[in-house]
Amino acid sequence: MGLACLLDRWLGDPRRGHPVALFGRYATAVERCCRGRRTNARALRLAGLLAWALAVLPPVLLAAWLAPPRLAAISGTAIAGALPGWLAHWQMPIPLAIESAVRDTFSLHGVFAIACLYFALGARSLAEHGRAVADALAAGRLAEARVAVSMIVSRDTRALDQHAVSAAAVESMLENGSDAVFAALFWFAVAGAPGVVLHRCANTLDAMWGYRNARYHAFGWTAARIDDVLNYVPARLTALTYAVLGRTRLALACWRTQAPAWDSPNAGPVMAAGAGALGVRLGGDAVYFGRRERRPTLGKGRVPVGTDIERAIRLVTRGIGWWLMLCVLASLAIATVASTAAAATPVPTSARTSVRTSAPTAAATATAGVTCGVPHA
Repeated sequence: MGLACLLDRWLGDPRRGHPVALFGRYATAVERCCRGRRTNARALRLAGLLAWALAVLPPVLLAAWLAPPRLAAISGTAIAGALPGWLAHWQMPIPLAIESAVRDTFSLHGVFAIACLYFALGARSLAEHGRAVADALAAGRLAEARVAVSMIVSRDTRALDQHAVSAAAVESMLENGSDAVFAALFWFAVAGAPGVVLHRCANTLDAMWGYRNARYHAFGWTAARIDDVLNYVPARLTALTYAVLGRTRLALACWRTQAPAWDSPNAGPVMAAGAGALGVRLGGDAVYFGRRERRPTLGKGRVPVGTDIERAIRLVTRGIGWWLMLCVLASLAIATVASTAAAATPVPTSARTSVRTSAPTAAATATAGVTCGVPHA
């Protein structure tokens, strides 16, 4: 997880041939095949279910086939062997856990898992988009800021003032921090490469099909509902992360009182807690596809300004470090418990008997060897 996060921070998204972009083109072809000329709502829902399965299951099954030690023929044994000798032979849980982690990470299936998580993460890309908006606002180029924020939100940005542009960018940083960062880390921790591939594919289909308009209201119903289910736990863990790293009491109060009024079951807790953690007001009316939608207010405090975009980015970045630290501590705790349980397991009576009976035989053999002048290793 740490290496994947570092790769995302250093390299960002590939400019060409990104697997998510390739998946998007594949999903578009699947949609054309499954939708056909259907107009009935029930038929479109069934077509959407079939399209979701045809789009998501092949890459997930491929990741599940490649992720186990099937790819471990090329392993990290040489790298693990370069560790200090005390680390390889000291029978304590922490050194053994480190050695095991090195072997797993630098095996071929470990590299495959790192690549899957790296391609699923979008922390650097999210920060770059947010800073493009903040820099344009800082330079007084409102028109440029409107264009930049239109790249990360689906609302109409042409008439937004600088406060509305700032609020839209902060909302995107907080919500996409959950979808593109913390949910990916969560599913990787839970189910490895197949888990993160499942989440990224499902989240991409929700972004493509999960709209409440005439074209996708029925066809995209499955994609939207499955994405809600997959993000339910990660969204609440993200909201808790924002609360812990910001104004905790205010964030928790906003989460508790304001999130239920939001139309999305996952975006509500994330943005309410994030707005409270930053001490700003988000939400409010917005224009989507030519239609004004009334949205409740989230958070409490002043209206956002351009500098709050960078504050939201830092909140997400600090959250990544916090999650990685917790994963390390959890891994070491599991290794300690497993080692303690293994050490406390009694040796079976049959095993002790065989050890006692075999020892004299080995000694007799050694004596015979010495008598005959046979050298022993």
